[in-house]
Amino acid sequence: MLTLITYSMFLFTLAFIVMLISNIISKKSFMDREKNSPFECGFDPKNSARLPFSLHFFLIAIIFLIFDVEITLLVPFILTIKISKLLNLYLILTFFIIILLIGLFHEWNQGALTWIN
Repeated sequence: MLTLITYSMFLFTLAFIVMLISNIISKKSFMDREKNSPFECGFDPKNSARLPFSLHFFLIAIIFLIFDVEITLLVPFILTIKISKLLNLYLILTFFIIILLIGLFHEWNQGALTWIN
């Protein structure tokens, strides 16, 4: 039991010394502050990083991603043409494309696709 306490105290002291040395060595100087600041294509990084952006642009990007994923779901149907019945494949593809078109028309009616309000 005494050896366990001795080992744990030794490890605690060693960890404390390593953290203290790393803190002393890693002090940043005034010269390194500009080097560590972010560089954004020549813009001054001292201004506010939280610039407002169009929420409508964000919604259009999300809609694009959703339809892009749905298109990637259509691609495997090309590979299944040879191994499945053509009528079943046609019905599944028609149903899937109808669902896509209903979603597109719904977004259009809601005004999500018009850029100027």
